[in-house]
Order: sequence, then C-alpha cells, then structure tokens
Amino acid sequence: MAVHRMRFRITQEGLLRAGTALIALGIPAVLAGMVWELYRASGLARAAFGWRFLLGREWDPVAGEFGALPFVFGTAVSSALAVLIAAPLGVLTGIYLAELAPPRWRRTLSFTVELLAAVPSVVYGLWGMYVFAPWLRRWVQAPLAETLGFIPLFRGPAYGIGMLTGGLILAIMILPTIAAISREVIAAVPVSQREALLALGATPWEVITRVVLPFGRSGIAGGIVLGLGRALGETMAVTMVIGNAPRISASLFSPASTMASVIANEFAEATTEIYVSALMEIGLLLLGVSLLVNILARLLVRRLGVNTR
Repeated sequence: MAVHRMRFRITQEGLLRAGTALIALGIPAVLAGMVWELYRASGLARAAFGWRFLLGREWDPVAGEFGALPFVFGTAVSSALAVLIAAPLGVLTGIYLAELAPPRWRRTLSFTVELLAAVPSVVYGLWGMYVFAPWLRRWVQAPLAETLGFIPLFRGPAYGIGMLTGGLILAIMILPTIAAISREVIAAVPVSQREALLALGATPWEVITRVVLPFGRSGIAGGIVLGLGRALGETMAVTMVIGNAPRISASLFSPASTMASVIANEFAEATTEIYVSALMEIGLLLLGVSLLVNILARLLVRRLGVNTR
C-alpha cells in the first residue's frame, strides 16, 4: 500500500512538472510564432524597400510608396514626452502614498490611483478628444504659441490635437502604473532602515532621499520602463488625439502618427498586397522595439539592484 501511494505521488509530481513546463514553454513559442508570422507577412515590403523603409518619410498608399520614419518618430517622441511627465509625478505620488499620506486617506487614494489604471484606453481617447484637446488648445497651446512661438517646439497653429496632446494623454494613462509600482516598492523598504536614520536625527525628507529611494531605485526604474512599454504600444487613445498625419515636425502642436495608430487606422483600408505587407512590417518593428525596451529594462533593473547592494 505504501509503495502504491509513493508511485502515485511520483506520477502526480511528474505530470505536474511536465504540465507546468509545457505551459511555460508555450509562452515563448507563441512569441516566436508571432515574430515569424509578422516577418513572413512583411516579406514583400522588405523586398521592395529594404532599409529604405525604415528611413523613408513618404507614406503614399496610392503611389505604392511606404516609409516608416514618421511613425517611428511619432512613437518615440510621444512616449518620451509621456515618460518625462509621468515618471517624476508617479514617483512623487508613490512617495506620498507610502510615506507621507495620513493613514485614513492612504487606502482611498491608493484605490483611486489603481482605479485610473483600469480605465479603458478608448475612454481616455474620448475624453481627450472632446474635453481635453479643446481645453488644451485654448488655455495652453494658444498662450504658448503667442509667448514662446519663436521656439520651434511651440511654433505653428494650435489645433488642440497633435503630438503634445498625445503625449499628455499617454502620461495620464501610464501615471497610475508608475505610481502604484513606486508605492509598493517604497513600502517594501525595511522599517529598520528608516528607524535607524531617524534615530540619528534625520528628517523625513532625508530618510526618503538617503534610504527609501536608493533602496528601491531598481523597482522604481522597472515601473518607469513598464510605463514606457505601455506608452509605446498604446493604440486607441493616441489614435483619437494625435492627429494621424505621417509627418515629422519639430513643433509639439503639429499632428503626427505612431506605429500603433497607423496600423489601427489603415489596416481595414489596405487593399493591395504591398500595403498589407508594409503595415505588417510596421507591426514587426513595433514588436521589436517593445522587446528591446523590455530587455533593456531587465538589464537596467539588474544593474541598479547590484549597485544598491
């Protein structure tokens, strides 16, 4: 009887090990399948344009001329603008929620921040298009154009929609992610480290800057890069407010387009094989950029973690 139970237990453990291994291996298999299908489907565009596809500025489906540089530019600038705005605000929000907020407000504020992360992107897009963009055009873009129009960043007519609006909407969308991760990382800092510095006469600000942030910087950096990853791949909200024009402009007021938005806008209109293949190559490029950002994030977090120790 004991031998039978032992054999049954060994069989269960073997099945569990094999099943979990199969599931774990299935994830990279799905990713490899996606990469292969995008690579295969974009073969016609790669054969027709080569490296000129990445550097070309012309996107003219009627003439059969396709260049991805305007969309790469729009993706990079809008995501960078979003991170530059959301990263400091998100970290400061996490510091307040974990260290400074009164206990009776902490839970409510934390729930509210996390709730913002659950709002569908199309809702952000509708709000941005009908509420935020008109307000931004009247109270921000127009005054900036009048006072700082000599600077290329703020030159040109104020449309409301454009690169600035897309970047700000992305910042609002990734802010809850950065804030929530920063709060969890800061809350995980051992209390003994805080108490040790307080016992030496340090102020709360000194505790935050000399103990809390150095200890949790790897996790905070990971949260920021996670927010960047979402900004790079965001589709609907950006599509509704960025203007969807394949152009490269130094002005933040100018309409632009991203890799995700051009795929969402034009995939249903792609009637030729070369058109579909060009959109597939943009999808492959976007997937490659996202994978590269995640790899760099892992390396950054590992480096910061080693330096912290």
